[in-house]
Amino acid sequence: MAVLLGVAIAAAAGSSGVAAATATTQGGATGPSAEFSRALAGGNGVFIGSPIAVNLKRFGYLQREYAASGTATSYRSAAPLTGDGRWSFEPDAQAPYRTRVLVRRPADPARFSGTVVVEWLNVSGGVDADPEWATLHEEMLRQGDAWVGVSAQQIGVMGGPVLVRVDVPGAETAGKGIKAIDPKRYGSLDHPGDGFAFDIYTQVARAVRSGTRMGGLRVKRVIAGGESQSAFALVTYYNGVQPLTRAFDGFFVHSRGAVGLPLVGPGRYADIAGSITGTATTFRDDQDAPVMDVQSESDVTSVLSSYRARQPDTDRFRLWEVAGTAHADAHLIGSSGAAIDCGVPINNGPLHLVAKAGYHALTAWMEKGSAPPTAPRLDVTADMPPQLARDANGIALGGIRTPPVDVPVATLSGTPGPNPSTICLLLGSTAPFSDAQLRQLYPSRARYRDKYRADAEKAIKSGFVLAKDRAALLAFAEPSHIPG
Repeated sequence: MAVLLGVAIAAAAGSSGVAAATATTQGGATGPSAEFSRALAGGNGVFIGSPIAVNLKRFGYLQREYAASGTATSYRSAAPLTGDGRWSFEPDAQAPYRTRVLVRRPADPARFSGTVVVEWLNVSGGVDADPEWATLHEEMLRQGDAWVGVSAQQIGVMGGPVLVRVDVPGAETAGKGIKAIDPKRYGSLDHPGDGFAFDIYTQVARAVRSGTRMGGLRVKRVIAGGESQSAFALVTYYNGVQPLTRAFDGFFVHSRGAVGLPLVGPGRYADIAGSITGTATTFRDDQDAPVMDVQSESDVTSVLSSYRARQPDTDRFRLWEVAGTAHADAHLIGSSGAAIDCGVPINNGPLHLVAKAGYHALTAWMEKGSAPPTAPRLDVTADMPPQLARDANGIALGGIRTPPVDVPVATLSGTPGPNPSTICLLLGSTAPFSDAQLRQLYPSRARYRDKYRADAEKAIKSGFVLAKDRAALLAFAEPSHIPG
């Protein structure tokens, strides 16, 4: 079944920069580095599905876009892919590539933290999208981190099948690829197929680590980031490619399914829809690079079934499952939510606040060696397949808790509304409580506010929401819903 995020389609303005490229041995095994041969300019400006507009200039950031080129290698597995993730990949074919790289970085090198997130751009909606940036950008900007988006997969550049159709303004571009969408800007690009995506991603990471096109920033840490289909890709990368390249210092994995992105031959697209029910795969446990895995409620037991790949926390792995959240939600899809009718209001949970805390914890883990807090798993039933256990109000039990689920005025859930569209399967739901329910829970608005504030402090003290996001968490309170 075709599931996975690919939301709003929007264009953002961009500009150009300067030259360079070489091989590097920093951060891992020696290997080729992408050549950022020239800045991409002209046409209609930067094209990317970015539902949340961010004024980068206000934060002292620049956006630059480049063509990244080289010769990439695909991989084959030397043995059947086992569920423990201890895979043995070996080189297969080679092919030239020329893809797009988008850089957002501090203009002043003195503001740079030393950390770069390299996001594997998501293509499930038929265009490159940056859901990890949308989720984490507030924390990246506060910290002075840089972000690099990579058009790693074929569909983003050349076009191809669309997994998640979203009827929003701009949807007519889905499946065309940026090469056809804006040939004046992107006409020189060429992608040899998803089998080469892993090495393209590696080569861009090596170039970034060496400082190529980073405006003089001294890069200390490179984090692999990806959401949904891109998170599937990071599972495969961590288990089969990272042991060969050691190209990344840490992995931020967001809303993975139970399997990895499959290896495919030249010119082919990775078939997530056809592989989603395959052998469940954990992250291998014999590598140094830490993994932070953040899962929404709907990722665990819905079509992604990530519960099948649950694994214990270790000194290199953390799994955070967040109650009352959905694979995509009102925050992630931004203004496009107004154009999507799922039959009920979509999920409005604070998943992004928990994700930012997870990202912050990952960077601290890498810098200082202080491991993130461990989190309880969501409770599942003994049914086959398992379902989430819920309270009398339909709110999931267990997992990471936030005030909107422990001091609720509505049932926040990963359960979708009645509209059968694929995008609605991902958006969850928000079901407001009746006045009678609210009166039973809260004798007054003041009592509701007090309970909400106390629960917010509990979430912050536990390390699952940042103190810097206290105001944002408190803003999710809805005292006006309490009958006067």
